[in-house]
Amino acid sequence: MAKVIAGITMSLDGYVTGPDDRPGAGLGEGGERLHHWVFGGPWTYDSPRGSPAAVDQDYLDDVFGSGGAWIVGRTMHDVVDGWGDDPGFGVPVFVVTHRPRETVVKGDTSFEFVTGGIDDALARARVAAAGKNVIVMGGADVLRQYLAAGLVDEFTLTIAPVLLGAGKRLFDGITRTDIAFERTAVIESPFATHLRFRVDLGDE
Repeated sequence: MAKVIAGITMSLDGYVTGPDDRPGAGLGEGGERLHHWVFGGPWTYDSPRGSPAAVDQDYLDDVFGSGGAWIVGRTMHDVVDGWGDDPGFGVPVFVVTHRPRETVVKGDTSFEFVTGGIDDALARARVAAAGKNVIVMGGADVLRQYLAAGLVDEFTLTIAPVLLGAGKRLFDGITRTDIAFERTAVIESPFATHLRFRVDLGDE
């Protein structure tokens, strides 16, 4: 059965970006260290990047191979400049936003801008996914909204062993405390630990 799955990387001190995340530096000052696991070590925004370690590549292949559509927030989309001229995602991406914009197609990836909220975006993503999983990519605000609404079935919190000192926190402002996280796997890699959970609401 198709699921809604989400994941994000967080520092040891609880930040999912460094301070001053902006176009050209989507992870904020020093935030590149969060994604050493994605690129197999240190990287920069304006230089060639490496490849993940085998264990991280297996995790990425498992998650993204299961997805038929993605959901992202407008801030995440904008700070990475829509992932360039040809993102190569190969699936439709639904952008949750308050600012209308026409659908954009780049190569094999389409970006549909949804102003009707998270439920509308999810409904459209489910149709587009055609029986495959829907992946909530983030950023923090959109992921937090989906968790609080009880719409996420599986969640991976990737812990990067770094301290950022400031930035954005994933759970700031969340009011629900009845969300249960049942750990289903722990995946250790050279640069991070992936904690995989099944998500339940306390009243279900």
